[in-house]
Parts: sequence; C-alpha cells; structure tokens
Amino acid sequence: MNSRCRLAQRIAASGLAASLLWAASSPMAQDAPADPRKKGTLRHANVPTPVAYGQRDDVMRFADEVAERNPDLDAMWVREQLSQARYVAAVTQQIMPPPPGTAKNWAAYRARFVERERIAAGAAFWRANQAWLAQAEERWGVPPDIVVGIVGVETYYGRVMGSFRTLDALATLAFDFPNGRSDRAPFFREQLEELLLWCHREGRDPPSVIGSFAGAVGLPQFMPGSINRFAVDFDDDGRIDLIRTDNAADVIGSVAHYLAVFGWQRGLPTHYRVAAPVAVVDRATMLVPDIVPTFTAAQFAEHGAELPPEAHAHDGLLALVELQNGTAAPSYVAGTSNFYAVTRYNWSSYYALAVIELGQAIARQVNARPAAR
Repeated sequence: MNSRCRLAQRIAASGLAASLLWAASSPMAQDAPADPRKKGTLRHANVPTPVAYGQRDDVMRFADEVAERNPDLDAMWVREQLSQARYVAAVTQQIMPPPPGTAKNWAAYRARFVERERIAAGAAFWRANQAWLAQAEERWGVPPDIVVGIVGVETYYGRVMGSFRTLDALATLAFDFPNGRSDRAPFFREQLEELLLWCHREGRDPPSVIGSFAGAVGLPQFMPGSINRFAVDFDDDGRIDLIRTDNAADVIGSVAHYLAVFGWQRGLPTHYRVAAPVAVVDRATMLVPDIVPTFTAAQFAEHGAELPPEAHAHDGLLALVELQNGTAAPSYVAGTSNFYAVTRYNWSSYYALAVIELGQAIARQVNARPAAR
C-alpha cells in the first residue's frame, strides 16, 4: 500500500463510524440491543461476564485520566457518567466484518438507496430546507444534492438514526472490543471522551444520547469527535443540534463544512464516465491506488482508459474506481478529488456513488416542472 493510501486511511479512521466496515453500509444496522443473559446470544472469548462499568477499575482509571486531560470536567462527574454505561452484546456483533468471501454488488447496493420512497423523502427534505442548502453552497461550495444525498443514505432523513445509547455503544467498544478484527478500542476510547466533552459543553445528559451501534449520532451520523471538530451552529441559535428533524440547519451546515475541510472543491464534478483499460496489466496498475486520485487524464489515455471529451479538460488527478457487481462485470468511474472527499465520510466507493446518484435523482425530482393539465 502506498503512503497516500495509508494517510487516507488514517484520516478516514478519525472521521465517521460509517468508515469502519463494508457491512455498515449506511444506514447502519439498527437492531435492538441484545440481552447477554438470553440463551443463544453471541459472546466473544475476550469478553468477561458483563458487570456495570462503574465497578471496573480500568474504566474508573480512564475516567480519572479524562478529567486530568480536560480541566473543565469534574472527575466525579466523569465517573458518574461512565458508571451508567453498560455492556451491549449486539454492539460487538454488529461491529464485526462480513463473512470471508462476501461478494460486493454495486447494483444491489445502489438499489437499497436510489429508490422511489427515499427519493421522495429527499425531495421533501430539500424543499423544506432550501434556504439552508443554498446558504451552505454559497459558503462552502458543496451543492445541495451532495448534502441531501449524504443525509438520505446515512439516516433516511432522520427515520433511521439508531437505537443504542451512545454511551453504552462506545463503552462496549472501548473496553470490550471483540476478537476477530483489528483492535479499534483506542479509537473508541477517544470517541467516548469526545462524547463526554460534547455533552458537558452542550448541557446534554450522556446516557440520553441515542445513536448507531458504532456511536454515530444524529441525521448526519457524526461520531462525537467529528461533532466537536466539524459540526457548526449554522442557524446561530447558540447550540449545535444534529438530532432534531424539524430544524436541519445545523445538519446541513455541518455536512457541508465537513466535506469542505476534507477537500471539496467548488464547481468540480465528482466523477466522469470511463471505459476501463482492456489490458489486464494496465487495469491492475490503475487500480492500485484505489479511490485516491493519482493519474492525469493523459495517463488514463496512456493506460488505455477511455474518458469522455469533457474529462480531457480536467486539470486535476483522477482515480480509476472499480465497483464490483457480484458475478457480473464490474462498473467503473473516474473519480475526481470531490469523489474522494465524499469517501472521507465513508471509506467506500460504493457509498460515495450511492450518495451522488441518490442526490442526482432527488435533484431531478425537485427541479421537475409540474405536469401540464
């Protein structure tokens, strides 16, 4: 893996929960938390018999460390919050990767999100928030269809925001991360600390925050660290609210700001049509960088990739992006730096293209003229 890919992965790891695994193809699985006492519940060998986290010395040491790092947080308050956290077996189940050999299928993935009811809901969301979407585009250059596409894929415009107490989900993954995949416990300990900082600053009760199994919150499914770093009070009411569905100003502003921070360029397309190189060696060479823009339009041509005329005027770098279709032939696009910016929300080309195509479908419906009578 080249240095640019490693850097991109580190950036993605600090972002949103959706980047954690292919199986979490937003909206994230929202099954009700399982009771570990019930017969047949999956358990992991490294997880002890669950006890209240307030009774665990390692958790209380963590509480004291958090308070020491953050003088505004009282140590007793931090201990009190963490003592209310509980282990949730369903969280450890859902964080696991899909079984080996699970085939990716772009056509099936797309069909989950670019469908009639979600498009209609997205059009309603767009019309209700048209002024905020226009202001976000003016300020950060991110067009409405991208913002609306992200909110639609993430949470179906607030219909699917999660059913787990975020305190429980993050504590479970911070202190009882399951075997079977790379250990992300340090990341989730960071996010647990970020949750406490956010709640203390906003005057929220940490146990009352509800979100996904991986700790993502609200309509845009921001991790607590992303809330603290990238969320904005777009309506200037003195409070950042990503949860209310009747006032999406902060949601829209925060999504646009996030993309701008991660490199969105005003007026640049997200991708172009492309015919992939026929030669196996050329195609393999161009796929090595994955979604990281690496090649010029001229280099695409040198490797036998055919771009449309408008792409030849593109003066930035492009990535040859492959989307598998199960047993059928793959699909390909030439991703720009804006395509890559969307993947900072979720390390997945499938996710990015679903966001883009959902947003385009919604834009067509919003801009369609009423049928003549």
